[in-house]
Amino acid sequence: MEPPSTNPLRLLYQDDALLAVHKPAGLLVHRSPIDKHETEFALQYARALNGGSHVYPVHRLDRPTSGVLVFARDPETARVLGLAMMAGQVGKTYQAVVRGWPPAGGDIDHPLREEPTDRRLKGQEQPLREARTRYRTLATTELAVAIEKYPTSRYALVELYPATGRKHQLRRHMKHIHHPIIGDANHGRGRHNRYFAERFGEGRLMLAATRLEFRHPHTQAPVVIEAEPEPSFRRVLSIFQP
Repeated sequence: MEPPSTNPLRLLYQDDALLAVHKPAGLLVHRSPIDKHETEFALQYARALNGGSHVYPVHRLDRPTSGVLVFARDPETARVLGLAMMAGQVGKTYQAVVRGWPPAGGDIDHPLREEPTDRRLKGQEQPLREARTRYRTLATTELAVAIEKYPTSRYALVELYPATGRKHQLRRHMKHIHHPIIGDANHGRGRHNRYFAERFGEGRLMLAATRLEFRHPHTQAPVVIEAEPEPSFRRVLSIFQP
């Protein structure tokens, strides 16, 4: 299927080997057995930016997560950069709005069980795998809104640096330290999610990939790709303004 003329991806970086874009929240990276009815994917839009030629996903972002997404323009580049990803040689930075006020910074070292996509395996206990995330708190706010048992509600803007790449790692780790990400339907708090959806006219996961750092797979030159969060994310950040 040919994508519509309006491409939702924003080109961030391109050379002979790589294509980096900003993916909006709500767009799947590629076809998924869980979302068989979907017909639009970041992969097809990236191919349109590549002159119609094939591109190869190097990593993925969950559907509700927005931000920096990198494709390779040939299979060998995908292989080399994919190995660097698995070896932890790619620095990833995310921003998230969370419930409560976390400490100024910290390290979350909390193993996670696999979350199988095959429904037939969901009743079976999966093995624990190492999972580590570093974070720092960028801003905090307290709103005069009673959502749970307190007369006010506290929120924070945090920066997250995953050292491993487990499925839904950032969401699960922030829940683990009792500061779930706003808009997370599976690991968050429904009343807080509803408040933000009603206040800002739409509900979204408040998680954005803002920076990727790595060595170019062919030249070994340092590559830094950055993107500020999209407007739907930035509107929510107005709660941190004095």
